[in-house]
Amino acid sequence: MRIYISVDMEGIAGVVHEDQTNPVDPRCAGEYGRFRHLMTAEANAAIAGAFEGGAITVLVNDSHWEMRNLLAEELDPRAELVSGGPKLRSMMEGIEGGADGVFCVGYHAKAGTRNAILDHTYTDRLLDVRLNGRSVGELGINAAVAGAYGAPVLLVTGDTALAAEARDLLGAPFAAVTVKEAVGRHAARSIAPSEACRRIQLAAREVVQKQGRGEPRVLPFVVPPPITLEIDFSKTVEADMAEVTPGSVRTTGRTVSYTHEDYREVFRAFRAMQNLASVG
Repeated sequence: MRIYISVDMEGIAGVVHEDQTNPVDPRCAGEYGRFRHLMTAEANAAIAGAFEGGAITVLVNDSHWEMRNLLAEELDPRAELVSGGPKLRSMMEGIEGGADGVFCVGYHAKAGTRNAILDHTYTDRLLDVRLNGRSVGELGINAAVAGAYGAPVLLVTGDTALAAEARDLLGAPFAAVTVKEAVGRHAARSIAPSEACRRIQLAAREVVQKQGRGEPRVLPFVVPPPITLEIDFSKTVEADMAEVTPGSVRTTGRTVSYTHEDYREVFRAFRAMQNLASVG
């Protein structure tokens, strides 16, 4: 089996604040440096479990912030790493090469989720994102990218809010590892990083084994066409800029939509609108 792993940072065990995930502000260097190691450790646990379960290849995509967080020298040498940006498929770059299963490691809940560590959807400029009327976060947006290439999400790791979002979105029988329970946006009860890695490795091994045996087989998350994307921006000026995207439609002061039969094109429009909004 070919396993694809998208690794974010907010859902890593112990992370509770932006200072621990911020690679830009020099004042955060110490905290951020510590949690890069923990992020890499959880990625390695997922890699190890995948190979133990029967994976033949593993591709890891660094999916946090500027996407230069995972420590290449510490990453399991059996895996390949995609890092840096911008990338056409962002958090899912490399999935177009094919995969039999996807792991979403260190993920977080969508914007506006109560008791969820660092809840957001790609950027703080996006208040809500909907696919065919259904509110989705990064997990849903990215699971649909995987589904467009025929790959199912087999494993999700993060806090309890993310696990609940995944159950509602994906249903059974994917695996979820909860490494912490938020009591607010910046506070959580977390298991130890070493225990998080142990649980992730075990879950990764088991889910790959089960998928290989087809008992039960996890199916890709596919959004039925025609697919309508709607984005609610935090400011009207951001929607002003996003509306420049060819094919987009301004539906309210802060909302821009886009419809297409192919989700891969919908995702390209999403990326265009998101990045144009940053200019506003």
